[in-house]
Amino acid sequence: MSTEAVEKVPGMEELDAPKEVGNAPAGCPITDEFLAPNMRKHVDPKAPVPLRMMAAKTLVPLAPPEMIGALFMLTFDPDQNVRDTAVKTASGLPDRILSTALRDEGVRPPVLGFFLERLSANDVYAEMLVLNASTPDEAVAKVAATCSQKIAEIIGQNQLRILRHEDIVRKLCQNPSASPALIDSVCDFAVRSGVVLEDVPQIKAARVRLFGPEVAAQPVDPGPTADEVLEEFKDLIAEDVQGAAPAAAAAADPNNPVVEKKKINLTQRIMKMSISQKIKLATLGNKEARTILIRDSNKLVATAVIRSPRITDGEVLTSANNRAVNEEVLRIIYNNREWTKKYPIKLALVKNPKTPLAISMKFLSTLRESEVKDLARNKNVPSGIQMAAKKQMDKKNAPKKEEK
Repeated sequence: MSTEAVEKVPGMEELDAPKEVGNAPAGCPITDEFLAPNMRKHVDPKAPVPLRMMAAKTLVPLAPPEMIGALFMLTFDPDQNVRDTAVKTASGLPDRILSTALRDEGVRPPVLGFFLERLSANDVYAEMLVLNASTPDEAVAKVAATCSQKIAEIIGQNQLRILRHEDIVRKLCQNPSASPALIDSVCDFAVRSGVVLEDVPQIKAARVRLFGPEVAAQPVDPGPTADEVLEEFKDLIAEDVQGAAPAAAAAADPNNPVVEKKKINLTQRIMKMSISQKIKLATLGNKEARTILIRDSNKLVATAVIRSPRITDGEVLTSANNRAVNEEVLRIIYNNREWTKKYPIKLALVKNPKTPLAISMKFLSTLRESEVKDLARNKNVPSGIQMAAKKQMDKKNAPKKEEK
């Protein structure tokens, strides 16, 4: 058995360029990078208080997603009046702002978690936040125990969240508003996927229901856990963190037979893991683990990889170039505004035959002329894209022909 080498994808160098580092008040988990440079003074703790107070009162012209991010940052402001004003404003924002901002997956996760905590009693806004893939699982788990039946149903339908953060199951089982049918359905799915929660009676009941009392009474063997695999292979490859020098470049040499054997062992261990543990590893593991798990046949596992907070732009580019990639993974990539701002990723999506034609056509119109020329001659891209590229070039060259 051998592991596949990770191909160096064209455009990777552009993605590996140093990224801008933003500023933030002390204790704030996000920086001001999401704001336009001329607006960052309104959340800068070194700026005059009146400038920050303007943003705390929403007197600064910001789009709804940027506005709620700015308000969140100002709740960490060194000035008590600014903090109090920001919290009060955030709790009373009008629907025209919230209905747009709370659906936006580009909003930073801590911001969405902050608003879910404050708006959980409002089913309209709670639904928007629970359905937003960027809302932190921890925040969803907090409201799962007390939310309405409607929101509990929505939470229970999100299989990825349930397997990625098992405490959601635990909290749902404590919710008096959740119907018995919902709890049974969630617990049955969790047990089939390898979730083991010995402290949850509903999970034990699901094991009996699915496997019978004799099997249910036996100790559960979930296979290798994510924590065990992370500990066992922690020295295999240094985590690919932007701006960090490789901690073990020599040890990570792909031609090193010891490293190659470890990669094979890692693959074998992952194959023995339950779905829930694979999803945990996809979320918490390093690049080597993600490279294996992105190819998993289970859609939830592959989706967990692309939604991992640790995933790098280079890995996203590799997935966008992969013609065998899971279609759900591709959908997440082309719906992510931050990723599609990056030219190499956008170009890769246009070339990938699994990208819907409407999406590819939208990106095609933004490509450089040289790339469009290449696409017009490239027989390895979808025929619709090749024809559209030819038409685009013919249209561009038509005036030149008439002049001659």
